[in-house]
Amino acid sequence: MASDDGSNSLDRRIFLGTGMATLIGLPGFGLAQQPNPNDTRAARGSAGVAEGIRPSRIIADFVTGFDLKTVPPAVIERARVAFIDTLGVMLAGSQLPPADIVCDVIKLEGSAPQATVVGRPLRVSPQLAALANGVSGHVMDYDLTYFAGQSIAAVIPAILPVAETTGATAAEMLSAFIIAAEVAGRINRAAPTISRLGGWHATGTIGTTAAAVACARLMQVPAKTISDIVGISASMASGVTANFGTMTKPLHSGHAAQNGILASMLGARGFTASASALEGHDGYFETFARGLNWSVEPFGDLGKSYDLAQYGYKLKPYPSGGLGHTAIDAALELRESIKISDIASVEVAITKYAARRYTDRYPQTIENAKFSAPYLAGYTLVHGAPLLDAFTEKALHDEAVRTFARKVSLAIYQEYADVLEESPAKVTVTLNDGRKVERAKYYASGSVQVPMSAAQIKAKFDVCAAQAIDKAASEKIYAVLSTLGEQPSLMDFWPLLRKA
Repeated sequence: MASDDGSNSLDRRIFLGTGMATLIGLPGFGLAQQPNPNDTRAARGSAGVAEGIRPSRIIADFVTGFDLKTVPPAVIERARVAFIDTLGVMLAGSQLPPADIVCDVIKLEGSAPQATVVGRPLRVSPQLAALANGVSGHVMDYDLTYFAGQSIAAVIPAILPVAETTGATAAEMLSAFIIAAEVAGRINRAAPTISRLGGWHATGTIGTTAAAVACARLMQVPAKTISDIVGISASMASGVTANFGTMTKPLHSGHAAQNGILASMLGARGFTASASALEGHDGYFETFARGLNWSVEPFGDLGKSYDLAQYGYKLKPYPSGGLGHTAIDAALELRESIKISDIASVEVAITKYAARRYTDRYPQTIENAKFSAPYLAGYTLVHGAPLLDAFTEKALHDEAVRTFARKVSLAIYQEYADVLEESPAKVTVTLNDGRKVERAKYYASGSVQVPMSAAQIKAKFDVCAAQAIDKAASEKIYAVLSTLGEQPSLMDFWPLLRKA
């Protein structure tokens, strides 16, 4: 469990400052560039299939024919940052109670000590390591957001044990991640409302296939086998958003990582599945997007353009549900100019989509706290940015936060009520004298429009890694990940991930 001393606290300006040059150095991408989930032009499954677009075949060619040398530098950098962010968050999450429970169960399996469980003095089978790693990486809700939520949360947790046990190079790890992210992007763009309106959690539904294709690349399976692996993974995809705010939400990531490896192992040995399990009758899209629009047309540009470059991802400056980060940003600005004692009430206005994920109740558990508007607004206005220290039992029972949270109400941001692709928010403070002061944010800190800087990314990694390993090991890991793909060998890397 993370300590409750001041070691987790950083000046929020480290995380929120936007004046410094960003690590990636890419311009923000405007809203017009985002895929529109409200677009109904693509009738259910008609587009793409009629034109001969067969996802499994396209994915197979992409996985086996991918050449890292042809990838734009921006994509390489974003992949490296994704490894930095994910490994840091995974190290911190590995010390929390949900990871303890999962590891206790894993130990009962008595599997062969083949792969590293990140942040633990434990080595197990690749599948079980992926399960633990996936839970650790998602348990704090601090991992990056790609399209409809953390759709690729399971990818790196699956890549690590497979790379370790197969002796894959750093370049192969990088390739596997990029392949998985691009496939995940197409699955999401093919049916963008499965998660937003359908109630399915992208971490499990998209993440399982994304993890499977990453593992297929690392295992060097032939193209003719990829369609079976994709088909197997389509039947393993799962995860309902009703479990947000509980330990089962991060289990979706662990389950997807574990099943991604299993699908690849089975497919590589001749286990069969439908070659049209994604787009076919009663397949993935028709089943998960039941009643919603979908089209396989986005698969037509797989390998020709890069979603990592065009759309990017959002890094999280706060370990909580990403749909509430604009409200946190707005509250932080208000806090700089208003005394807490002068506040009579606070209204947090968010989109209808965000309101499906967030609650207006004070949390009973740490997991609940990550989706509680009264708690997040109360903590932010009382103490500042809600970082690691905000999600402990001590913080949850902070009487100052509890008292202030009673002043917070949740409402729909009418101007942007139906927006799905972003999560705009407005925080309105009513003062004791009746005056109202408000702040609104359309893009959250950490998005491509308001990117985190190199210093912010490094600061987040350092704080997270410190929960599980010493500074020397942390610096070595960061150095490897910052230049991932250039190392001739990773033999010295794997022991760094284990807690002594």
